Amino acid sequence: MTTSRLFLTGIRCEGRHGANPGEKDTSQPFVVDLDIEVRVDGDHVSETADYRVLTQAARDTVAGTSLDLLESIADAVANAVLAVEHVTRATAVVHKPNAARSIGIDGVAAAATAGG
Repeated sequence: MTTSRLFLTGIRCEGRHGANPGEKDTSQPFVVDLDIEVRVDGDHVSETADYRVLTQAARDTVAGTSLDLLESIADAVANAVLAVEHVTRATAVVHKPNAARSIGIDGVAAAATAGG
């Protein structure tokens, strides 16, 4: 058994999150980047974490929750990805593109890590 790091970037999703009035009224775009440590038991996709499952866990979490803080969304995504079989550590960076534009900066993101 070995471990490996996977980097999945640019996972586009939609969700109803935000602390300001009206932000949760309609879906907004979010982009998730994942830095994941996985256990690799062999040379077959069933012996490690499947990229498709990891990506879907991130998308489902962003779409299926409604939180105020970007930090809370990142934590929820990291924990959802950590729950995927073979994942031993997960860092999620969640970007909120529309928030950046509204305050005149290039980007707003939060990161959270779950697991060892």
